[in-house]
Amino acid sequence: MTSDAPPPSSPTEPPRVRPWLSVLIPVYNVEDYLRECLASVLSQADQGVEVLMVDDCSTDGSGQLMCELAARDARARCLFHTQNLGLSGARNTLLQAAQGEYVWFLDSDDFLTPGAIDSLRGIVQAQAPSLVLCDFRMVRERMKARHRWRGHLHMHTFHGPARELLNDTSLLVQGLFEAGQLHSWSKIAKRSVWGEQLRFPVGRYFEDMATTPLLALAASTFWYEPEVWIGYRQREGSILHTPNLKKAEHLAHALANLREAAVRSSLTDAALFAWAHFTARNFIGAARMATKAQPDRCGGLITHYRQAFEEASPISLRELKFTYLRRGWWIRALRLRRWLREADCGSLGHQAPAQSDSSMSS
Repeated sequence: MTSDAPPPSSPTEPPRVRPWLSVLIPVYNVEDYLRECLASVLSQADQGVEVLMVDDCSTDGSGQLMCELAARDARARCLFHTQNLGLSGARNTLLQAAQGEYVWFLDSDDFLTPGAIDSLRGIVQAQAPSLVLCDFRMVRERMKARHRWRGHLHMHTFHGPARELLNDTSLLVQGLFEAGQLHSWSKIAKRSVWGEQLRFPVGRYFEDMATTPLLALAASTFWYEPEVWIGYRQREGSILHTPNLKKAEHLAHALANLREAAVRSSLTDAALFAWAHFTARNFIGAARMATKAQPDRCGGLITHYRQAFEEASPISLRELKFTYLRRGWWIRALRLRRWLREADCGSLGHQAPAQSDSSMSS
């Protein structure tokens, strides 16, 4: 499935020292962005950092550019897929090939901010956490005032204590779900935490949601650094800009099969509620996405999404509703009630909900 052509080594060469960090970059049709992405890593990486890239059968010049850029720096290495496996498959290939003690996924149209690796190195050397969380900023062609007001220049990925070495799994899970930013590229983990079993689901959208909760459950210690280390590029044609029924289906089932892991981990009530609330948001998001894609044919799908939501939630629907009301979350309770009724009816008709997508960020 992959090919790799590392440079031949001489018998007299000293054995290579294991890198302390592997930066893993999946590449697919990103010719316009790859140069900036790789430069942002190599410009601040020491000799203990390896950079692995895999070309997932790009149809533009990304593969050739990847080779040209890697040829200039021995820290970068190229892998090639012989068939397109998608983002999950590319990440799995990179993870399997990584030699670093820590692994950091970086999408090839994004970039590291200056000083990010230096900051990570200091944390690793002083604390050696199993998992490090960092913040990011949105990068747009035109950053408007409303984007700044919404905090897009500094997006927080965790709600909880910062700059402390902690070993409270419930606190980690709660803070992750409350922040609602489960993407893998803001989570730097020891390679041993990923193990040989935890991998991204191939062929599915929202793959980070299927892995980040399990990564959090597997981490014995964590550190949240509230610095912007990632520039996340928001491009037209992204998942949120192009709704369809396949993406709605994958969003509805993004946390499927994780309920048992949540319950088995003896999480606190607050952590379980945060997990359940995020699952409810996925249900509502999937229903909205289906409504936008096919407003006159999605009634039965919303019923199906509700079933997936209740199967994935670590607490019952009744308990979730009660907690909403007890906390005074009236708008959230009413929003959930509205979509549950649509699911009960099994038919939505032509009317799309009036709420904007921005309400899902709460």
